[in-house]
Amino acid sequence: MNQLDQLKQHTIVVADTGNFRELAAFAPRDATTNPSLILKAVQQPEYAPLLAEVVAAHASLALPAIVDRVLVRFGQEILKLVPGRVSTEIDARLSFDTAATVARARELVALYEAAGVERARVLIKIAATWEGIRAAEQLEREGIHCNLTLLFAFAQAVACGDAGVTLISPFVGRIYDWYKNRAGSGWDEAASAGACDPGVRSVRAIWEHYKHHGIATEVMGASFRNTGQILALAGCDLLTISPELMAQLQAADAPVPRALDAAAARALLLPAVHHDEPGFRYALNEDAMATEKLAEGIRAFAADAAKLDALIAQARA
Repeated sequence: MNQLDQLKQHTIVVADTGNFRELAAFAPRDATTNPSLILKAVQQPEYAPLLAEVVAAHASLALPAIVDRVLVRFGQEILKLVPGRVSTEIDARLSFDTAATVARARELVALYEAAGVERARVLIKIAATWEGIRAAEQLEREGIHCNLTLLFAFAQAVACGDAGVTLISPFVGRIYDWYKNRAGSGWDEAASAGACDPGVRSVRAIWEHYKHHGIATEVMGASFRNTGQILALAGCDLLTISPELMAQLQAADAPVPRALDAAAARALLLPAVHHDEPGFRYALNEDAMATEKLAEGIRAFAADAAKLDALIAQARA
C-alpha cells in the first residue's frame, strides 16, 4: 500500500488545488481553493473556456459578482469529483471587515444553493483575524460553515475554537519558512525535520489542545513543503495537500504510522485558554512569526485577488 493510501487510514486527505482535472488520480474526500490557486488555474489553456463561459453569462454584473460566480463555478466542478466539501475563499481585502465578510459569505452560499449544492458541502474560507473570526462566529450560527485560514498562532486557534467554527487550517510550511529564513546559515534541516519541524509542532499543539478540551473544531494542516511534514501529522483530523506532494506519497511505500493520538492528547495536562479581544491582539502581537506571516499572507492573497479581478475584467471587455 502506498503512503497516500496509508495516510488515508489515519487522516482525511484533502486536495489543495484549483486544477480540478487533477483530482481523480488521488481520490481525496474534500478540496480547498484560494485566490492564488484559482488565479493559477484560470491562466491555464484548458480552463479558458470555462472562464469565458462564466464571464459571458454574467457580463452585465458588477465585477465582484462575476468573480464570485467564477469561484463558485470552480467549486461546482470540484464537487462533481469529490464526495465531501469544497472550501471557497472570501476576498482577502475584506479580512478586517466583519460585516462585509458576512455579506460576501452569504452571497457565495446563495450562489451554491441556487446551483443545487447543499450548504453542508461548502466551507467559506476566511482569514483568521479577529474580525474574520467574529464573522465566522455569526455565519456558523446561520448554518454557514467556515474554514479559518492564514492561521499561524495558537491564539488564533483558541479564538476559533471559542467561536465554534467548523474547521481551521493552520499553515505548516509558511511557519517552517519563517524559522528557516530567520536562522539563515545556522538552520539545521535534519534537526528541524519531521516531528521537530516548527510548523508541525505548532499544528500538533493546537490539535492536542482541541482534543484535550473537547473542542469540536476540526484541524486541517495546510501549506506543506515536503512529505515529511505531512507524515509527521498522520492522525490529524484532515490534511490538505497539493497534487505534487500527493503524487510523491503515491510513489512511496514506506510505513506510515499514526503520529497524533487523541487518547494521548486527552491524558495531557493542558490548561484551558481563552482570549477576549485585547488578549487576542496582545497574544498575536507577542508572536512575531504569526504577526508577520498573517500580514504577509493577507497581502499576497489580496494581490492575487486583484490580479484575478483584472483577468476577469479583461475577459469581459
